[in-house]
Amino acid sequence: MTLKNRIFLGLLLFIPLSLAAEWFEFDPLIVFITAGLSIVPLASWMGLATEEIAVVAGPTLGGLLNATFGNATELIIAIIALKAGLLEVVKASLTGSIVGNLLLVMGLSMFLGGLRFKEQTFQPVIARVNASLMNLAVIAILMPTAFHFTSPNIQPAQIQHFSIAVSVILIAVYCLTLLFSMKTHSYLYDVGIAENEGDTPANHSSSHRPNLKLWVGVLLAATIAVAVESELLVGSLEVATDKLGLTPLFTGVILLPIIGNAAEHATAVTVAMKNKMDLSVSVAVGSSLQIALFVAPVLVLLGWAIGQPMNLDFNPFELVAVAVSVLIANSISSDGQSNWLEGMLLLAAYIVLGLAFYFHPAG
Repeated sequence: MTLKNRIFLGLLLFIPLSLAAEWFEFDPLIVFITAGLSIVPLASWMGLATEEIAVVAGPTLGGLLNATFGNATELIIAIIALKAGLLEVVKASLTGSIVGNLLLVMGLSMFLGGLRFKEQTFQPVIARVNASLMNLAVIAILMPTAFHFTSPNIQPAQIQHFSIAVSVILIAVYCLTLLFSMKTHSYLYDVGIAENEGDTPANHSSSHRPNLKLWVGVLLAATIAVAVESELLVGSLEVATDKLGLTPLFTGVILLPIIGNAAEHATAVTVAMKNKMDLSVSVAVGSSLQIALFVAPVLVLLGWAIGQPMNLDFNPFELVAVAVSVLIANSISSDGQSNWLEGMLLLAAYIVLGLAFYFHPAG
């Protein structure tokens, strides 16, 4: 068993601790910390279960499952925050996930992988396609905000209607990217799930067919557990962040994405250190694309359905962070090669943005 897997197994102890902290009405800060730590291993088990089911389902359906459940943890946390009316936290967590995956995850992967291997390579064609998709995502989330700032008298309903229309377009583009990656140009994405063997909480052998009922049960149980822990996390969020002296903006952009993406982050870094940079970049950039093209639009449509005025009118400061993250990530990844210095540049950019959000007075 790897060190990462031992850590994740140990973190499972925080599930009963968080439930006990809520039941006995402990300090909200304790509930927040224990719930956040318990989500990390649960997200890892959700990822493992999805991969195992995908082996049985076949490459097409398996790819669709991975694409759908890739950011399930963040989606669950965001839905619960959306129901609670914490719209600014939801928006901040979306932009934070994009920034964190492009700068922190890819930066750490390139840096640690580059220390072990002088030069690492990945598909430049895919890097250019992903760069174009990220540029589209920036345009899509920039327009509603520009719409708002250039028309001071605009009604909130108009911004929401515009956001709904944009969301439908983004979901359509996301479906087309799945068609591109799994059907028409699948040969470009020849990074098998098996490459990830040994990097999950429980190693599995490709020599036997996984137990479908078992892994469907694991996926269902982990999803329910994540939903419960997310309720605790969101319920204690405001009081806990106030005690920590943090703004909702910093919490949404930095803390929540790290909690929701921790298992995925560990996988990306682990495979990069095994010189599988194709898979590492696929995890980091693919997660950002899924957030921008699928998760954010789904939340807008869901908010409209449940009466929460969720839209794509983001905080301009967050938009600047996303834009510069996409700019530097596209610049570094466009040649299909990486080294430790390029990883360090991405990490430095993330630290600068993290400090900016920490000192930003926005509540």
